[in-house]
Amino acid sequence: MSQEFKLPGEKIAFLEEYLPGENTFDDGESIRSTMIGKAEFDKEERIALVKNEKSNSIPKIGDEIVGIVEAALGSMIAVSMQYINGIKVNSNVECICATRHMRKKNVALVKDIVKLKIINHINGTIHASMDESHLGVLFTKCRKCFGEVFKDRDSVKCKECGWFDDRKLSSDFGKSDFLK
Repeated sequence: MSQEFKLPGEKIAFLEEYLPGENTFDDGESIRSTMIGKAEFDKEERIALVKNEKSNSIPKIGDEIVGIVEAALGSMIAVSMQYINGIKVNSNVECICATRHMRKKNVALVKDIVKLKIINHINGTIHASMDESHLGVLFTKCRKCFGEVFKDRDSVKCKECGWFDDRKLSSDFGKSDFLK
């Protein structure tokens, strides 16, 4: 294995030569680094990867994240990651979560706290899902008066104004110990 120091976003190899490995992504033409570290090339397995002794703030496929919804569009939400597998991160990395297949008018709204599972890294974009029952909105406020809400079946109801709102709620909704 040969080693070479790389920065995030820097090209490591071409797709024709190697497959993307740990801490790398495929941008369609080449393999690029997702973190600062030493590039390593496994010539037998044909895999390019980046190693670093420090912890990484980029989640891996299968990791669960807790974050704040920064944008809510018709078919997806953008989430700023705050915790990866219960560990606080300060990287301001965002992921997207497709919501078009869910039968909810508002899966989550801006400033909701949500729990997601990372499902893929495509072209430098981190994709997440909230399809499992323990994934979804962990904390929200009323969209009309910003009052406190409580769970009412599969939606939330405001304690102050009585407004009902449909969200994709996590089974941990309303629990203060959702970080495990």
